[in-house]
Amino acid sequence: MLGIRMGLRTLAPAVAVLLWLPAGTGYAQAWPAKPITVVIQYPAGGGSDTLMRIMAPRLGEHLGQTVVVENRPGASGTIGAAYVAKSAPDGYTLLMGHVITNAIAPHVLAKVAYDATEDFTNITYIGFTPNVLVVSPEIPVRSLQELIALAKRDPGRLTYASSGNGSTQHLAGAMFSQRAGVQLTHVPYKGSSQALGDVMTGRVTMNFDPMPTVLPHIKSGKLVALAISTPTRRPQLPDVPTFVEVGLLGYDVTNWYAMMGPKGLPKDMVAKIDAAMKTTMAEPAIKERLESFGLITAGPATPEEFDAFVKRENAKYSTLVKELNIRAD
Repeated sequence: MLGIRMGLRTLAPAVAVLLWLPAGTGYAQAWPAKPITVVIQYPAGGGSDTLMRIMAPRLGEHLGQTVVVENRPGASGTIGAAYVAKSAPDGYTLLMGHVITNAIAPHVLAKVAYDATEDFTNITYIGFTPNVLVVSPEIPVRSLQELIALAKRDPGRLTYASSGNGSTQHLAGAMFSQRAGVQLTHVPYKGSSQALGDVMTGRVTMNFDPMPTVLPHIKSGKLVALAISTPTRRPQLPDVPTFVEVGLLGYDVTNWYAMMGPKGLPKDMVAKIDAAMKTTMAEPAIKERLESFGLITAGPATPEEFDAFVKRENAKYSTLVKELNIRAD
């Protein structure tokens, strides 16, 4: 009996310390103990926003906490990306990673407040969508050949919108100009929604936007699709030819999406988020909705493969940006 009392006296200080430790230290409660925020670095309504909002409710159920989608747009998405890069690696602030902020913009913009290959923890590669070249029904062209002919008749008069300097739309427009031998004027916006609004009214001639953003407007007749940026046609737009089909060889600009966190996210947390993401994306209802927007999920299967992919993408776009002589306007 005396031994039991002595043992309790010995344990008492340790128990007191554990009770004293604040929540969030890892001793008092397991992750996640509060809602998780996924930052979208673009305004509401864009491709990243659309895809994440489809997944967020079920992802939260699999993780056991609410997943909150928060838009932090600006500077071609680099403001939102920088916010996540500088956040604590505690699993409560994540990023809907994108090819713009995590592979292209850092090589175009004069100053970006993060290192695209070093300042993030790469968790899950979600997939990619093509860019679609669209014009307003008011523009008197119904094929890519007609658009090229119009651009050659009046160099510099035709304009293309983008969601900002260093965006895939910016890159796609510059590549189109080079491959087609035409001169276009770039008009950067702060996000896809405003850019598309001006394309629909004819204020800007064209846009090279991700399929999730433009598909509803194409189906409603508010936009006319002229070409798609993948090597083969997509089932969502079976009558829309690829750029390669009409002679623009080597034209392949796509938008990839991913789940990322700040640098230093613990490996067990990465594994848990990765598993929850894959489970969510595999659910038939979610999978069908993602694919209906043109998402193609082929790509890196593990966080390690995703790390290597991000490094390759940065090397590729660094070279391409120099080749096309793209600079922030």
